[in-house]
Amino acid sequence: MNAGESTRGGPEPAAVYSERLETLMRAQAAERKREKLFGYAKLALAALTIVAAALLLHRPRTLELLVLPVAAFVVLAVMHENLLRSIRMRARPVNYYERGLARLEDRWAGAGETGERFLDAAHPYARDLDIFGQASLFELLCTARTRAGEETLAAWLKAAAPVDEVLRRQDAIRDLRARVDFREKLFSLAETVRLGVHPGALAAWGESKLVFAAQSMRIITTALGLMWIASLACWAVWGLGDVAAVMSLVNLAWAHRLHARLVKAAGAMERAADDLALLAGVLALIEREDFSSAKLIAIQEGLKRDGFVASAAIAKLARIVETLRSRNSLFGRALDLFTFWSAQLVFAAERWQSEFGPSIRGWLAEAGEFEALTSLSAYAYEHPADVFPEFVEAAALFDAESLAHPLLPAAQAIPNDARLGEGLQLMILSGPNMAGKSTFIRAVGVNAVLAQCGAPVRAARLMLSPLTVAASICILDSLSGGMSRFYAEIHRVKLISDLARGSVPVLFLLDELLSGTNSHDRLVGTEFIVRSLIERNAIGIVSTHDLALARIPETLGERAVNCHFEDRLEAGQLIFDYKLKTGVVKTSNALELMRSIGLGVTE
Repeated sequence: MNAGESTRGGPEPAAVYSERLETLMRAQAAERKREKLFGYAKLALAALTIVAAALLLHRPRTLELLVLPVAAFVVLAVMHENLLRSIRMRARPVNYYERGLARLEDRWAGAGETGERFLDAAHPYARDLDIFGQASLFELLCTARTRAGEETLAAWLKAAAPVDEVLRRQDAIRDLRARVDFREKLFSLAETVRLGVHPGALAAWGESKLVFAAQSMRIITTALGLMWIASLACWAVWGLGDVAAVMSLVNLAWAHRLHARLVKAAGAMERAADDLALLAGVLALIEREDFSSAKLIAIQEGLKRDGFVASAAIAKLARIVETLRSRNSLFGRALDLFTFWSAQLVFAAERWQSEFGPSIRGWLAEAGEFEALTSLSAYAYEHPADVFPEFVEAAALFDAESLAHPLLPAAQAIPNDARLGEGLQLMILSGPNMAGKSTFIRAVGVNAVLAQCGAPVRAARLMLSPLTVAASICILDSLSGGMSRFYAEIHRVKLISDLARGSVPVLFLLDELLSGTNSHDRLVGTEFIVRSLIERNAIGIVSTHDLALARIPETLGERAVNCHFEDRLEAGQLIFDYKLKTGVVKTSNALELMRSIGLGVTE
């Protein structure tokens, strides 16, 4: 499949998800019925055992018969727990397909990971294009189960990749697109990602200096622990209690000396290594799958080292950390004062750190890339009409047919053509309120972001050159920062102007530019801004209600064009068709909208 072609073909995603969900729900219902039967059976067996014990109480020789119902109860309890575990595990794929159907039926907003922690108010387009937050592009796309996957996807949405990397991602997404079973298994590895591995902390721990680097410290600690156990044996066999007492005092003193460093080492490891079993599971799934994409094969190779695979190494560390956490129990703390068993676990973790620590950052990067690709492949699978864009080596180009906003329901997203580049650098977009201006320029921006992170776009065709996306659409004032909306807006314009000095052409998207000033200053300021951007080979759209700005294309010749959205009044109702048209808008609906809500304004 070549760049520019759609992902059509095969069964409809909704039908696949519905069929699988129905199968899972039937199995889950059957298991819940069995679970109730197990519960009743355990109650009945417990009651029977109590009655039998009461009857046999006066016949001591027959009390051993109680072993049979007790054994049967234990077997039932084990089987019941296994069934409960199966029910809990089955709930995960059920949730996966329910969320998939919610996305397909446009019920997904507010149900997924919003990625709000990645939102940077100073980013040139993240807030303006709804990249993060509730009902955002990130929430629609993200199915990652680890924080590394979330962070990678967020990074891809915030910065365009080089064209060769985009093409590799497209190829990987095609390879992953039809692997519904694989995505189900990946999603089913954990209930939630929120408490998972923190990639930065884990990588930093792997690269940090060992707390117990001195070999002598390890030898002394191990020897003292063994000697204390031996002293207990001497006490038990030969009655040498004094030896045991002396060794206990020595070990208590040594434990006091170790304490600060032990707490530091164990605490750092535990904070960095939450939910390592999830990461090991993700890595194991990646390692076992058979891929054809060069990028996915390269990721698999990156998870191998001298014949040792990353999943096995991470699983080993997970077992050490899990055992180490038991040191906080009352019995564990008391025993640890003399045997130093938690110190032995820390030593084992640091041996692991010496061998594999420098590889952690790379493993997390590979896992993060893979999960980001998996998220994009799910989007590609669920949107078969979307196409992969085609990239060209042009000065600045964005040429789309039937472009629509990917966050809108397909039935409500009205497609429009959009062309900028090859001589045409500026579109002045006029139109009345609610006619679709802001949605259109957001559609251009969001699809440019999708295209340059490797994903399909909501269009029949999209051809573009590498572009630096920058927008001024959702500029907010700051009371605490003492910044008005106008001042915040001109700061954003300065940022866009600085970006235009770079080597990659800018695609600028400016909604109601300089609306916080008078019409004269707005016209002069807007014309200055767009001229300076065009002179730096930028392309873009400026939307406006102020028809004075429609005069700007007259001064720029073929480099600029006027386009508009319009409405019409039918039977007292405003009707919008949301279709882009050439020329300057001839209608205005502000007064009609005011009257429609009961404000009796007169002309």
